[in-house]
Amino acid sequence: MTGRGIIVGSWLGTALFAVTAIPAAVGVGAFDGVAVGTALVLFFVSLPVWGLAFALAVSRSAQGDDIVVGNMFGSLGGAPHDVRVQLYASLVVSLVVAGGTAFADPFGVLVPMLALGLVGLWAARHGTFPPRGARGARQA
Repeated sequence: MTGRGIIVGSWLGTALFAVTAIPAAVGVGAFDGVAVGTALVLFFVSLPVWGLAFALAVSRSAQGDDIVVGNMFGSLGGAPHDVRVQLYASLVVSLVVAGGTAFADPFGVLVPMLALGLVGLWAARHGTFPPRGARGARQA
């Protein structure tokens, strides 16, 4: 599977988030600080992921690929079905955990940014995009 490391990273981040946020949300006091710290670390990890995804997308766009937000995050640049399922499933699980535990750890709502950033990174690195055409060119 192309980009397996990105997919595994997405699931690892989501799993780490879940195993720290859920116990904190159900009242295990020992996990309170751990959940907050984990949420913040995962969010801060997402920042360079987003930066790298953006830089790769800009680079590929400059080389002639027609990369826009819709096809980068929506279709993952024509990603195979199994890749889309894995990345979007990780994102959905992360969103559900964030929504279900937000009352206990408000910082947890930042964590899905990692899974979403990894969706963009996979597309920017491995996606296939059409060449830029003249459809948006100005006419005199």
